Amino acid sequence: MRNIVHRHLGKVVAGAAIAIAGTAVMVGITLPGTAGADDSGGTQQSGGTAQNAGGQGAAAAEPGVVEQAPSEGEKGTGRDPLTDDETERVVQIALGQPSLAAAENVEGDRGPQRLGVALADPEANELDDPNAPRRADVRFYDYKDDTLVTRTVNLDTGKVEQTGTQHGVQPPMSGDEMTEAAKLLIADPLGAGLRADYKDATGKELTSPSQLTLNSMVYRATSGAQPTVLADCGKHRCVRLFPKVLNGPWIDSRDLVIDLSARKVGKLG
Repeated sequence: MRNIVHRHLGKVVAGAAIAIAGTAVMVGITLPGTAGADDSGGTQQSGGTAQNAGGQGAAAAEPGVVEQAPSEGEKGTGRDPLTDDETERVVQIALGQPSLAAAENVEGDRGPQRLGVALADPEANELDDPNAPRRADVRFYDYKDDTLVTRTVNLDTGKVEQTGTQHGVQPPMSGDEMTEAAKLLIADPLGAGLRADYKDATGKELTSPSQLTLNSMVYRATSGAQPTVLADCGKHRCVRLFPKVLNGPWIDSRDLVIDLSARKVGKLG
C-alpha cells in the first residue's frame, strides 16, 4: 500500500482515514486542501456520454410544443412527501414549456439536466390552511448558458405557477452529472493516476464510471487558488470526485476538478 501512495497521483487510500474523509464530504466538512470548494455533495454508481466544450456543436433546437398535463396517478395530501407519480408528473409538466426546448443537458443532448424535485413550501397566507394546494419545485440546469432553472408546479391545477432563473448558483450534483464527470476524468491525461491506482487495486483496467462508486463536491474558484483552466468554476458547473472501487478502497483524487460546462479537467496546485 505504501508503494501505491508514493507511485501514483491518484493514491489508493484504504481504511478508517479515508472513510472519515468520505463522510466529511457528505456532511459538508471542508477536507484538507479544499480551498475553493463549496459543501454541496452527492453519491452515484453508474455511466454517461459527451459533448463539445461549452455546449457548442449541439443540433439546433426545434420549436417547443406545450403538452397536456399527464394523468395525476397516486396523490399525496397536505405536507406528505411527493409520491413517485406526483414527481414524474410535475417533471413532465415543467418540461412541457417552450422556453426549455433549446436547453442542453450535461451530455450536450437536447433538453435541460434534471437536478431534483422537492415539495414546495406553502404560501404565507396558506400556512394554516389544511386544504392548501400541494406544489413542487422542479430544478433543472441548462448547460447551454449555465443557468439554474426552478419551476414551481401546482399539483392541483397541473400548471406552472412560477419560473426562476439564476446564474452562479450551483446545487449538489445529480447522479448523471457525477457519471459524466467520471467519464471525462477517466479519459483525460490527468486521470492517469486514477486509472493506475484502480488497476493496482483490482488488477483490471478502469474504462467506465460503472466500475466506481462516486461521491462529489461542487467546486467554486477562489481568486488565485486554482489554475486558469478552472478560473470560471462557480459560473461554470465544476465538480471534485471522491471515487471508490466497487467493494474496494477509496482513490484519492481531491486535487482534480472537472469543469462540466467546458468539459475540461484541471489540477489544483
